[in-house]
Amino acid sequence: MKAALRWLLLIVAAALTLQVYFVLRIAAMAIIDPQSTTFQRSDAWRLATEPRRALRWRQQWVPYNQISDHLKRAVIASEDDGFVSHDGVDWDALEKAWQRNTRAEEAAARRSQLQRGRTRPPKIVGGSTITQQLAKNLFLSGERTFLRKGQEIVLTFALEAMLSKRRILEIYLNNVEWGEGVFGAEAAAQHYFRHSAARLAPYEAARLAVMLPRPRYFERLPNSAYLSGRAGVIVGRMGDAELP
Repeated sequence: MKAALRWLLLIVAAALTLQVYFVLRIAAMAIIDPQSTTFQRSDAWRLATEPRRALRWRQQWVPYNQISDHLKRAVIASEDDGFVSHDGVDWDALEKAWQRNTRAEEAAARRSQLQRGRTRPPKIVGGSTITQQLAKNLFLSGERTFLRKGQEIVLTFALEAMLSKRRILEIYLNNVEWGEGVFGAEAAAQHYFRHSAARLAPYEAARLAVMLPRPRYFERLPNSAYLSGRAGVIVGRMGDAELP
């Protein structure tokens, strides 16, 4: 019994130590630009270990005021239209995502019974805000478990408590993936449009914003009809997007 209690105390202590580490990292981000994220390091390792593949990496940090307001508005309109007003978590979107995932899993289970297991797993949607996406990219793996989602929400609240909305958006736009080895707004603008992030036009910004859920996919399909059509919709919404 004592041994089990010791192990439990060690686990609790380790969990608390990890949370303190996360909090200290987030506090430092108020003044220090993060040079990489857990997602980026994981992706760099994947690219470096794949056979016969050259490691292509593009990233350049630029300050908030050197990123086009069009891109900021486009990303907010596309990814998180309540960004400036919520506490980091859009609970309504999270509940809707939970309901969609539950229906998708039930449908997949029924198809699996009919087809004797020969079905693809359902596509899982997250309902994540910009702050949640940043929390995940900065610190966490890509696995989808209740434990990881819980940790993501804790980190989200810490980001919102310790950083301004402007700083959160600045870090997000400088680190989010926009293609194979392409990270951040400046690298994306140079890669796709051959000019700086400060010079992005509204439609260019909208195209980049639409790419965010599946950047590698859309990088291979630059002439996608969906990409063009959705970008047009986002351009129409950008005027209503509120900037921090």
